[in-house]
Amino acid sequence: MYNLIKAYMGKMTIQDVNNFAVSKNIFLSPEELQFVYDFIRKNWEQVIRNPKLLNLDRYKDKFSPDNFVKIKKLFMEYSSRYSSFL
Repeated sequence: MYNLIKAYMGKMTIQDVNNFAVSKNIFLSPEELQFVYDFIRKNWEQVIRNPKLLNLDRYKDKFSPDNFVKIKKLFMEYSSRYSSFL
C-alpha cells in the first residue's frame, strides 16, 4: 500500500487537491489550497505512518472557520476508515 501512495504522491498536482476538496464540498481560497498542497507534499509520509500525531488545531489559522471544520471532519473520517490499511 505504501508504494501505491508514494507513486500517487509523486504525481499529485495542486489541481488534484482542489478537485478532491471540491468533491467534498470544500472550496479553498488560493492561499488555503497552496497551504494544503505544500503541507501534503511535505508531510504525507509522517501522517500516514501515524495520523493520530497530527494536531490539525495547530493549522486552524490557515483556513476560514467553515473550511477548517470541514477539513477536520474529513480528516477524522478518512483516518478512521483507512488507518487499518496503512
